[in-house]
Amino acid sequence: MTTIATALKFLLLSLAAWAVAFAVRQAFVPHIVPIAWADEPQPLWAVEAAFLLRAVENIAAAVTIVAIINLAARCIERMRRPHSGS
Repeated sequence: MTTIATALKFLLLSLAAWAVAFAVRQAFVPHIVPIAWADEPQPLWAVEAAFLLRAVENIAAAVTIVAIINLAARCIERMRRPHSGS
């Protein structure tokens, strides 16, 4: 069973992975469309790099959504659990 701290770490790690992939894509291939069909010719290496980085961004975004759902479930579970105080 995961704790809220673990779910929060997972969320922050996935957000960091998304931010790094986005920053690298913007730094190295800023004006490249990550598909092969474009109005003007694009270098193949740039299209492939943009496609790979966009895929990493999408995977990190999906993991972030799952982490948010997991974190929300943990918080709701914690609120619904009766306190065992005196």
